[in-house]
Amino acid sequence: MKGLIQRVSHASVVVDGETVGEIGSGILLLLGVEKGDDLALADKLLEKVLKYRIFSDDQGRMKLGLRDVGGGLLIVSQFTLVADTRKGLRPGFSAGASPEQGEKLYHYFVERAEALHHNVATGRFGADMKVSLLNDGPVTFLLES
Repeated sequence: MKGLIQRVSHASVVVDGETVGEIGSGILLLLGVEKGDDLALADKLLEKVLKYRIFSDDQGRMKLGLRDVGGGLLIVSQFTLVADTRKGLRPGFSAGASPEQGEKLYHYFVERAEALHHNVATGRFGADMKVSLLNDGPVTFLLES
């Protein structure tokens, strides 16, 4: 399971002209599910996302996590995140989970996030989404579990 996190001033997701998810300051998480991923890996990655210290303290040092600052978490499924790009000029998706497994783990991840954090928004699994964000920093990290 891979999660690309970006510290944002704001972010939103639009599907068919409708805003389906939106946050102010916080984290935009692009979530990719791979074959073999399970609930334990989802829990591990979520805990890391919620606690990863990418927000500045009073001295301007990245020492605070999402929970510390009370920011929003926008979770967007992105199967292309697990693509193999090491060879050739076309991405390979053989490491990606099946759509059924990906959707199951995505929804589990969202449910757990909502249970553990007060400000969670989402995209729509499998939809053609338009994601807008203002990356703060820029600060971007690839987390893997």
